[in-house]
Amino acid sequence: MSDLSDQPWYAEFFGEDYLRLYHPYLTPQRTEAEVIGLIRRLALPAGSRILDLCCGQGRHSIPLSVLGYRVTGLDLNPVLLAHARSLDRDVEAGVRWVQGDMRHLPFESEFDAIINVFTAFGYLESEAEDRQVLREVSRTLVPGGAFLLDVVNREALVRHFLPAEVERHEHGLLVLQEQELDLRTSRLGVRITMIEPDGRRKEYRQSIRVYTLTELAEMLAAAGLRLDQYYGDLEGSPLNLNSRRLLLLARKAYA
Repeated sequence: MSDLSDQPWYAEFFGEDYLRLYHPYLTPQRTEAEVIGLIRRLALPAGSRILDLCCGQGRHSIPLSVLGYRVTGLDLNPVLLAHARSLDRDVEAGVRWVQGDMRHLPFESEFDAIINVFTAFGYLESEAEDRQVLREVSRTLVPGGAFLLDVVNREALVRHFLPAEVERHEHGLLVLQEQELDLRTSRLGVRITMIEPDGRRKEYRQSIRVYTLTELAEMLAAAGLRLDQYYGDLEGSPLNLNSRRLLLLARKAYA
């Protein structure tokens, strides 16, 4: 699948159409359950400093802040950050919002925990850049700080691979998703076509490096992060070949 423009796909995809596409799935009930899972996995006291890395529209940052954590939400996309700030004002959560690139974090040994959830890792153009992200995570954690990474489980993706899906959303929107997995590079290419009731079409592309547990454990170690636990979801279920998610909990070594 070739790119539609010279812009990286992640610079174009995450906007109003992204919010429309995922609105049916990202229900308040799902978000509440995920936040509970985050709190249980991290086991941090209220007042702890948490960075939500690639925070999007703030659906985890805001409830974590309401529950008493000192939260910073960082994202590259100004559209999603604008939604996050608007929601924050409604509930007076007090999250610190920062527009920035995950490869160059404007912090230093600041956070008790960093979370990167809902497959927001592997977007970049090379493994070297993904490794740079992990080094930045390590640098901005305090010694002993936790890093929680939530991505798609490659084994389950391969085992239950669907080359195409069609779904009808609210207001007559038809969504066609086509995907292919390059087994040599382990990159998942996705083409999403949105078809409006009047026939208007929009097309988006994605390219995601899908890592195995073995690969991620090595990459974390190289960045100075020790893998403590891994699970099949935020609820802490054991990881197996059918787990849709791969959740890793790592810690920065003490000096």
